[in-house]
Amino acid sequence: MNATRVFEAPWAVHGPALAAVRRAVFVEEQGIAEDEEWDGEDENCRHFLAEDAAGRPVGAARLLPSGQIGRMAVLPACRGRGIGARLLALAVATAREAGMARIFLHAQADKVGFYERAGFKPHGELFMDAGILHREMTLAA
Repeated sequence: MNATRVFEAPWAVHGPALAAVRRAVFVEEQGIAEDEEWDGEDENCRHFLAEDAAGRPVGAARLLPSGQIGRMAVLPACRGRGIGARLLALAVATAREAGMARIFLHAQADKVGFYERAGFKPHGELFMDAGILHREMTLAA
């Protein structure tokens, strides 16, 4: 969907839009508890937002100072259009520009294939986080 705009979105400015996407996907759709979703790290992260042609938020992601990409979310009606891949690519490019030595994430188990297609390699055992199976993945050098 070419009309979708993906950009770095500072939390101080775009927090409500980022939070709306994450609440819709993680809290409402996946049933994650509010206190698990809002971990107090957002002010310390670089955030990325996808907006549709009308300027409505449809996707979000964040990059922690540790090099961890997380809170990747695309609204259900907008999935399958490459929005997640564009958010991930921007987060990876931002991490590389910042000189982060290790870029990694904790993928929900059913999303491992998506991240593998972007060059991430799974390792370690599956683990539970917020009641959902996850797998750690690291971007291949």
